[in-house]
Amino acid sequence: MISKQTIDKIFSTIRVEEIVGEYVQLKRAGSNYKGLSPFHDEKTPSFVVSASKQIWKDFSTGKGGTAISFLMEIENFTYPEALRHAAKKYGIEIEEDQREFSEEAKQAHTERDLLYKIHEVANNYFQEILWDSDEGRSIGLSYFKERELKDDIIKKFQLGYSPEQKNAFTAYALEKGYNKEILERSGLSIFPENTPSGVDRFRERVIFPIHSFSGRVLGFGARILKNNVKTAKYLNSPETEIYHKSNVLYGLNQSKQAISRKNVCLLVEGYMDVISLHMSGIENVVASSGTSLTTEQIKLIKRLTENVTILFDGDNAGIKASFRSIDMLLTEGMNIRVLLFPDGDDPDSFARKHPQEYVEKFIENQAMDFIDFKAEILLKEVENDPIKKAEAIRDIVKSVSFVQNALKREVYLKEVSNKFGLSEQSLFNELDVQKQITQNQTQKTQPKAEAQQPTKLQIVDEPKDYVDPIIFNVTKLENDLINHMLNYGDVVLQRTTPDEQKYEITVIEEILHHFEEDGYEFQVELNKRIVDYIKEGVEKEELRKGNFFFGLMDEELSKAAVNSMNIYSELNDWSTRNIFSPNYGDKIPEQVAGDILIHKFRYVNYLILQTKKELADYADSDEAKYFELIKKIQMLTLVSVELSKILNYSAITGIYSDR
Repeated sequence: MISKQTIDKIFSTIRVEEIVGEYVQLKRAGSNYKGLSPFHDEKTPSFVVSASKQIWKDFSTGKGGTAISFLMEIENFTYPEALRHAAKKYGIEIEEDQREFSEEAKQAHTERDLLYKIHEVANNYFQEILWDSDEGRSIGLSYFKERELKDDIIKKFQLGYSPEQKNAFTAYALEKGYNKEILERSGLSIFPENTPSGVDRFRERVIFPIHSFSGRVLGFGARILKNNVKTAKYLNSPETEIYHKSNVLYGLNQSKQAISRKNVCLLVEGYMDVISLHMSGIENVVASSGTSLTTEQIKLIKRLTENVTILFDGDNAGIKASFRSIDMLLTEGMNIRVLLFPDGDDPDSFARKHPQEYVEKFIENQAMDFIDFKAEILLKEVENDPIKKAEAIRDIVKSVSFVQNALKREVYLKEVSNKFGLSEQSLFNELDVQKQITQNQTQKTQPKAEAQQPTKLQIVDEPKDYVDPIIFNVTKLENDLINHMLNYGDVVLQRTTPDEQKYEITVIEEILHHFEEDGYEFQVELNKRIVDYIKEGVEKEELRKGNFFFGLMDEELSKAAVNSMNIYSELNDWSTRNIFSPNYGDKIPEQVAGDILIHKFRYVNYLILQTKKELADYADSDEAKYFELIKKIQMLTLVSVELSKILNYSAITGIYSDR
């Protein structure tokens, strides 16, 4: 287990804006950062990162947390995995607590854990074979050298080689203790009935590991080097619990920082296109790995930038088929440019022929918007045929119909109007037609609604999740007081005794005194656990605020602490207009005092309710106990009346307190 000292060091070193910034394009918003939610489709940014508090909040989904909890959400890491990933990023050495684990704990690896581990083992194995074996150097490494790859780029992308022996890796993994079941599930090995010893899926191929956003190996692509073998040139890992090809872009882990920094993503087709561009110094590039571009892949890019330049081979016969990708990118709100390389070139060969500056300028100067690109491709076949020309223009307008922003649509249509000398009105009419066609096609693909039945009157049951308003009020104030301690626990309050003696007390001490004075029973178990930690801190002369809970090996407590902390983003920029809005915490002495009084009032009424419920149990069986409860109710009622006077409470108007 990771030691508490290491966890503390990780939390004191890492920066939430840096970790989140690798996944989300963040922009300054006052003292915070804002971006589009990576967990939910949205057009207006509602994802906020607070650098001062070192927490994040996604207002579209309600999720929030620390840098570690973000890694857990986005990468499906366990808590220890997220800590290890952050430690590796910041160069922090992990110290382990030396303790014996039970057999049950040792067996507590999930299938996902094993799949990640076996892919890590395979990745190391393929690299060792490439660099350290005669076969790997003479075949695999020679191939990469023929493609003019340098050693540092081969290691950067962790390229490898799988040997000719049909079960070399399978035997290696079995010897290390991995069973046939996990090898089959991973897709790394196949066990036919006539070959019980197993067969390596990628034997005699060079290996391209496919990484997740954070750098974990999810699967592999493999290229065969022999030309006389009747088999697929490229072979990919099958779909597994951790690898879904529609959710992955090759090279994204190595390119994400450059994409975010340059605010544009170059989109290519193959592994070597990505690698060669990296070697030439152009790193903001990813590949769809030969699969059709998917919405999930586009969303991965959109976390980092809304600008995409698609790079096509000059003689690519599938360019027309790529029109679908353009429409998908436009639907997701991306800004698109397209580049056609000269005939006979692809990104790989072009990058190897020319220096970095030349390639960058070529991409910048030769890339065209999607309208010019489609016009160039479609009008090649038109010649002087007006019917074909009209169809080509209709195809371009169809793409414009996928643009979500109305202003952008109008600008694009003006561009089409100027390019072809057509009236804007006729193009807008065609746009409406194309939008209607798209809408009809969408409706056809959706399941048909059931035939409408006459509406019948139904008896509506009382909601199952009904909560007594008195209990709700107590719980709400309990949560408010916990939040005060977590946010402002170390604030020193200036108080005065009834006999006018002044004294100082912290927010934590005042609220704890209130709970203990009233013998309060917590309605929320999580709050009780938080208070136990805070009390322990007071005994050790520590004031444990929200940040203390971030480093605990308790995900539930950590999330509760984060959710209690406040990120105010919407009002931050008003000060630039000389508008200064009040913030939560501006009057913390009054807020704490007022909330303690209200909580007392709510809790007394709750006790009255509970005591009344007890009366029925003793009405006939225990007269003494019955009258004892009656007296308790009378006493509590008197306390409630006094508190209501202090709070200026009315059953009709509610609580008004000048705080």
